[in-house]
Amino acid sequence: MYQWRKFEFFEGKYGGKITMPEEISGTIQCCSSGRGKVVVGCDDGTISLLDRGLKFNYQFQAHSTTVLYLQQLKQRNYLVTVGEDEQLSSQSSAVCMKIFDLDKMQEEGPSTSTPDCVQILRIFTNQFPEAKITSFLVLEEAPPILLVAIGLDNGSIYCIQGDIARERIKRFRLQADSGHPDKSQSSITGLEFRVDGQVLQLFAVTPSSVHLFNLHTQPPRGQILDSIGSDVPSVAMSDRLELIIGRPEAIYFYEVDGRGPCWAFEGEKKFLGWFRGYLLCVIADLSTGKYSFNVYDLKNKLVAHSVPVKEVSHMLCEWGNIILLMKDKSAICIGEKDMESKLDMLFKKSLYTVAINIVQTQQADAAATAEVLRKYGDHLYSKQEYDQAMHQYIDTIGHLEPSYVIQKFLDAQRIYNLTNYLEKLHEKGLASKDHTTLLLNCYTKLKDVDKLNLFIKSDDGIGENKFDVETAIRVCRAAGYHEHAMYVAKRAGKHELYLKILLEDLARYEEALQYINSLEPSQAGVTVEEYGKILIEHKPAETIDILMRLCTEEESARRSSSNTYMSMLPSPVDFINIFVHHPQSLLEFLEKYTSKVKDSPAQGEIHNTLLELYLSHDLDFPSISQFNASQSGDTVAGKTSNSATISNGRSNGKPINDQRVANEEKDRQERRQKGLNLLKSAWPPELDQPMYDVDLAIILCEMNSFTEGLLYLYEKMKLYKEVVACYMQAQDHEGLIACCKRLGDVRKGGDPSLWADVLKYFGELGEDCSKEVKEVLTYIERDDIVQPIVVLQTLSRNPCLTLSVIKDYIARKLDHESKLIEEDRRAIEKYQEETSTMRREIQDLQTNARIFQLSKCTACTFTLDLPAVHFLCMHSFHQRCLGDNEKECPECAPEYRSVMETKRSLEQNSKSQDQFFQHVKSSKDGFSVIAEYFGKGIISKTDIRQQAGA
Repeated sequence: MYQWRKFEFFEGKYGGKITMPEEISGTIQCCSSGRGKVVVGCDDGTISLLDRGLKFNYQFQAHSTTVLYLQQLKQRNYLVTVGEDEQLSSQSSAVCMKIFDLDKMQEEGPSTSTPDCVQILRIFTNQFPEAKITSFLVLEEAPPILLVAIGLDNGSIYCIQGDIARERIKRFRLQADSGHPDKSQSSITGLEFRVDGQVLQLFAVTPSSVHLFNLHTQPPRGQILDSIGSDVPSVAMSDRLELIIGRPEAIYFYEVDGRGPCWAFEGEKKFLGWFRGYLLCVIADLSTGKYSFNVYDLKNKLVAHSVPVKEVSHMLCEWGNIILLMKDKSAICIGEKDMESKLDMLFKKSLYTVAINIVQTQQADAAATAEVLRKYGDHLYSKQEYDQAMHQYIDTIGHLEPSYVIQKFLDAQRIYNLTNYLEKLHEKGLASKDHTTLLLNCYTKLKDVDKLNLFIKSDDGIGENKFDVETAIRVCRAAGYHEHAMYVAKRAGKHELYLKILLEDLARYEEALQYINSLEPSQAGVTVEEYGKILIEHKPAETIDILMRLCTEEESARRSSSNTYMSMLPSPVDFINIFVHHPQSLLEFLEKYTSKVKDSPAQGEIHNTLLELYLSHDLDFPSISQFNASQSGDTVAGKTSNSATISNGRSNGKPINDQRVANEEKDRQERRQKGLNLLKSAWPPELDQPMYDVDLAIILCEMNSFTEGLLYLYEKMKLYKEVVACYMQAQDHEGLIACCKRLGDVRKGGDPSLWADVLKYFGELGEDCSKEVKEVLTYIERDDIVQPIVVLQTLSRNPCLTLSVIKDYIARKLDHESKLIEEDRRAIEKYQEETSTMRREIQDLQTNARIFQLSKCTACTFTLDLPAVHFLCMHSFHQRCLGDNEKECPECAPEYRSVMETKRSLEQNSKSQDQFFQHVKSSKDGFSVIAEYFGKGIISKTDIRQQAGA
């Protein structure tokens, strides 16, 4: 004890000593605490209840003579007392046990009240003879069940169990020590219950022994734990369910299997207690007769408080304080200081180890513990004890900001300690990306490959859970540990990073291709999109093979052959960007793909790209052209593999240059032929639209002066005038005329107006083209496409053409027109003669009488008799044969109706201007249409009503 450090972790409360209230006039015999009250029993039979600070609350008379023992229950506001009352008879004992309900008060007078006494129970009966009570203890089982243990001076323990308030009880006796020759050595000096789950046990202490009774067995069994007990009632229970017994030489701890540790504290132990992990002890110095109250921290081996006191009669714990009642009715209230005050006291004395032990013993929160460890670490750090300081800092992980520790050891250049701290951070999963970076840098600075391997390649999952994968890869790459970086990337499934190291750092292209081949198709597609440019540059053929496997049925054959899976395959369009500087490889890839896959969902985009490559002058497309524009003028953009091979030779020599130009031209022609074939094959006759963007195709053909493709597209789109314009622009007269023969034949659905355009072209050509004009005139004359006057006006604009070119044409046209005029003249004469004859007939009918000499009816051919009807058309009928229609001749009526119907139709058509102009527009000779309308008297006819109105 004298080697233990002494501290003042406790302090007096309420200004030091407290005097008991004046209302307590008797001698205090017993006391108890609980539910925020202190209950005091006196030898005058009164019980007083005291509030916080031992302030008097109220008092009542519990027993008539004296109160021997009492206990305040915790679960219910009940008070159990044992005291002496008046004897009702000489045979009954004066000692009884009462139970008071402190929540129910009964008025006894105008100014006094007492709690309701719910039960009075005689302790001693015939089966349980009377003896002196030396100990009293109540255990609250499941309410309302109580277990009362009463220790006697004869070594017996009377137990009363049940609902005592309703007297539904059972009694049984336990015998602790009855065979001792000295009766005083058999007295029960202490009782303590031990409840561990469902196991209920009772410790009993006598001056000569320590017993343990198992109450969960029937009947209860007892055993002797020690043959030495205690003379004074100085027993207590620790929070670990250990019995504490005080003897003059030491304090002993007992467990269920016997004596445990002991602590040698000199002096007679008057009272023992247990408070928040501390051992409370009132010790009497027999040599001086003085008393002291000590608080021991057994785990940390220190005296938390020590103060001299007067003679103590009772010791209680309530309101978080320790209460000592003295014989002279004074009291001391002692409370524990707060944790911060205790730690400040220790820090001032640099007792950091003690502080750490205290916070751990008292189960302080983790943040408070970490703060103590931090201060201890700072103290060791200031003394340059870096290893010990780091040990403390490591224990603060999770509560102390890591940068606080890292900065200290960076400044001290203690890389080994820093490495240790960072490793612990990663082990606990609290490391950030920056911590991973720093730890790996420490490994690389120390060149500690073994630890690096352990950190990276450990089998306990550290590489997956304890650090940021991308950070580890980045740091290892920067330090030149490429194999470690590749290991982490592969283990974490970071395929892009793994390939990045292989390709950019190690240039191991074959290995990269093998790795891509081992991946799932979806993952392989992503990696090829990311690093395809590098692979195409160094391994074009192998890369194209991988792309073909990804984009075609080769990869899906082992999975499914359905169209659904085909639609899930990646499209070649997704990989076009990786060929940005290698159009020749892109051309090969797309050609291979189209030769294998005929019904790709992206065939339109693929054909567009192929057309762009086929038709480009130097095998490039806009994005590539922009890149190549920055190259030197001697470099040919988008050179083919052949040209690249040739350039390795004697480039300054003329033969090599000529050969290179020839090869380039040959390659260009081959590509254009492929482009034309693609234009044709991708627009089969059964489709209205091609399998490519026709507008883009036209633009590409125009940009690259690809006339063959342009002509095909125009003709396919029935843009015949644009086709003719192409020949005109190229001044291909022979092709122009051949085109018009094919496209201008009206009998084959062609457009005859093309010949007029061709004639106009030759008329404006400004050079001698007599041969071509004569041929054109042949077809114009054959189909009567253009009027001769228009031909003359058109050809007159070309000063290089002579009259001899159109001499024969004009002669033939004049001869033809002369014949037509002659035919018209004869027709006019004929019509004039017929008209004169008709007029004479009309005049004759109007002026002369007609003699009807028909003797037979025209309808029935019988002899004509009266009544008869004669018409001016010289037809006669019986009146009965005509019926109701007597106004027109049945024989001539149909012809007349037809003529009138035609007349009405012409008059109606004359009112439709749209139809008239449509006839004029669609006719080869508009003048003839107008003349026809005039000839029929439609246009020139004047409405009689309009004339009348005028």
